[in-house]
Amino acid sequence: MGMNKSILRKKSIEQTLEMTQEEGHSLKRNLGPLDLAFLAVSVCVGAGIFSVSTKVMTQNAGPATILSFIIAAFVCGLAAMCYAEFSTSIPVSGSAYSYSYTSLGEIFAWIIGWDLILELFLATAVIAKYWAIYVTDALHVFGIDFALSFTVAGFTVDFGAAIVVLFFATLLSIGTKLSARVTNTMTCIKIGIVLVIIVAGLIYFNGQNLVPFVPAELPSQDTAVGTLTSTLWGTLTGLGGNHFGVGGIFAGAAIICFAYVGFDTVATAAEETRNPRKNVPIGIILGLGIVTVLYVAVAFVTCGMVNYQDLANFAASQGREVSLATAFLYHGATWQSAVIAVGAAVGLTTVVMVELFGLSRVIFAMSRDGLFPQRWSKTSEKRKTPVGITVVIGIVAALTASLTSVDELADMINIGTLSAFVLVSIGVIFIRKNAREHHIDQTKTFKVPLFPVLPILSAILCLWLMLNLTNITWLRFVAWLLAGFIIYFSYSRRHAKINDE
Repeated sequence: MGMNKSILRKKSIEQTLEMTQEEGHSLKRNLGPLDLAFLAVSVCVGAGIFSVSTKVMTQNAGPATILSFIIAAFVCGLAAMCYAEFSTSIPVSGSAYSYSYTSLGEIFAWIIGWDLILELFLATAVIAKYWAIYVTDALHVFGIDFALSFTVAGFTVDFGAAIVVLFFATLLSIGTKLSARVTNTMTCIKIGIVLVIIVAGLIYFNGQNLVPFVPAELPSQDTAVGTLTSTLWGTLTGLGGNHFGVGGIFAGAAIICFAYVGFDTVATAAEETRNPRKNVPIGIILGLGIVTVLYVAVAFVTCGMVNYQDLANFAASQGREVSLATAFLYHGATWQSAVIAVGAAVGLTTVVMVELFGLSRVIFAMSRDGLFPQRWSKTSEKRKTPVGITVVIGIVAALTASLTSVDELADMINIGTLSAFVLVSIGVIFIRKNAREHHIDQTKTFKVPLFPVLPILSAILCLWLMLNLTNITWLRFVAWLLAGFIIYFSYSRRHAKINDE
């Protein structure tokens, strides 16, 4: 039989499930529903609470940051249900990449896999850098002035960021069950710290700080730099800037999606989950519900503690980045600030691990399909983990985190995430059709309610949030996609295992 050369060729659900049993390329199922829920909470309760919330508050939405969190939660919740249906229909590693391969075709699978690599790789590097910053602050609180970076010939090396990445790359290589136990323990600690922050913040709460709830929109800069930092939607329509007003609320929601990245990482663990058809939906929805409550509570308390303009001015006068700690320092509450520094250090530690876990599993799945060299998906005989690729990406991510300034690329994480959400939302419509055509029993799978209305609404809203990201983010995203197409047409298309079927 001749090779199917179509870029829209699909793997059947049967083929996808059979590949999970391939000798030397299979994973061990040892995670339960609470492991998955903690996995989602551990990656969400981190940068989203400790830094992103105050950034959006001072730069985009003011007190209406509360609405930004709710909007982002609603959109991500719709996408979460689509992930849940996919993960129970096709309980394999690779998340949105694997789902797209069976529902939309190979080219879409490649695009989404390539986007997920962008999202998870940058998230690992960016969060590792945040971790080093907060650990330095935490040490300073206890009178220890020890920098986790050094400068050589004007070049800064953040060795602290490299250490945390390499540590968790090693831990993940040992096994996912041990990694999950470490994650669960540290997640419990940081949830406790977040609850302390909420209670302590209520002491300084003043309802006047919530007025005006939606600040007046600031005009965009009519310069080249101003155009690059404006939203794509604002540029196309001339409406809705990203600094306050209604446009600021949606721009804030687009940024805040970064804080909800987590449930898609749970989907990447489906192949390592006991009874995935039952446990994965529970883990995804439970995890998302917990972090949404925590986020909205923290946003409400923070916006009520201090006026958004006063917080921005105070941070600038102190030469500090705007963060939750800054809000407490504004009131002279140094012990709360110390708790936040320690909580952020603990919180971001697990985020690094989960992002690195998701990255290794996406590359593992793409390699097993032949889109990357198949030796990358080789698993250890004893522990059934992809040791080689985990170590390699750990080293590359560690070097990136320690040697480059990646903070300004954080929005790339959001656009990679949202693009995955769009394709998963569309793909779930096709996967039901595919299951019916192949007479596959889906009675035990989770199903999105109000089908197909909610999946279509999810795709539209995710695309809408993407349009509320900046032009420079879109330009970088297009450049990343072009690089991906070069790799796909020069290597992946010819080496895909589906050619052998």
